[in-house]
Amino acid sequence: MRLLLAEDDRMIGDSVHQGLCQDGFVVDWVRDGLEAELALETIEYDGLLLDLGLPRKDGIAILKALRARGDTVPVLILTARDAVANRIEGLDQGADDYIVKPFDLDELTARIRAVLRRRSGRAQAIIQYGALMLDPSTHQAIFNSKPVALSRYEFALLEVLASRPGLVFSRDQLEQKLYGWGQETESNTVEVYIHKLRKKFGVGIIRNIHGVGYTMTKPA
Repeated sequence: MRLLLAEDDRMIGDSVHQGLCQDGFVVDWVRDGLEAELALETIEYDGLLLDLGLPRKDGIAILKALRARGDTVPVLILTARDAVANRIEGLDQGADDYIVKPFDLDELTARIRAVLRRRSGRAQAIIQYGALMLDPSTHQAIFNSKPVALSRYEFALLEVLASRPGLVFSRDQLEQKLYGWGQETESNTVEVYIHKLRKKFGVGIIRNIHGVGYTMTKPA
C-alpha cells in the first residue's frame, strides 16, 4: 500500500518513513503543504499521514481542500496539537484518525492498517480469499492451511488485488501501489510478479482482462 507522509520535522519524518517502509508500506515523504497538494493531485494514494503544522499550507487547509473536491483518501493526522478542540476540528473536517506526537511507531502502523481496513469494507484484520489468507500485520500468507513464502513485492501485489476482489487494476496502477519516488522498475515488473504468484497459488487466482488490467474474481 502506498502512503503519502506530509511532515516537516526531519527527525520525525525520517523515523516514520524508515519504520513504515520496513513494515512493507511504500511511502513518499514531503515536507510542506504545497508539495503535499501536488503529490495528492498526481498520484492515487492509499492513505495520507498529515502533520497539521506544515509550512506554506497547513494540514487543516489541505484536508478541507481534499474533502471539498470529493477526495476520499484516508487521512490520519500526526500532530503535536493535543488540545481536544484541535482533535475535534481535524475529525470534523474529514480526518479518519488522529495521533498525537510523540507516538509509538507500532501504534501508528496499527492505526494505519485499521483505517485502510475500514475503507476497504473489511471488519477483520485477515484478508480471506477462498483458501488464501493474508495477514498484513505479519506479511504471512496461508494457502490451503499451509504457509507460503512470498517476497515483499509479491505480498504487496497480492494484498492490493485480494483487498478489492472484482476490481480491475491496470499495470500502471499496480506499479504505483508497489513503488515510490525514485524506485526504478522494469517494463514487465508486474507481469513477473503475477507469473510467480500464479505458480504458487494456481493460474486462476489472478485474471488478465485483455487491454485493461488484472483482477481477482470473488471466490465461489
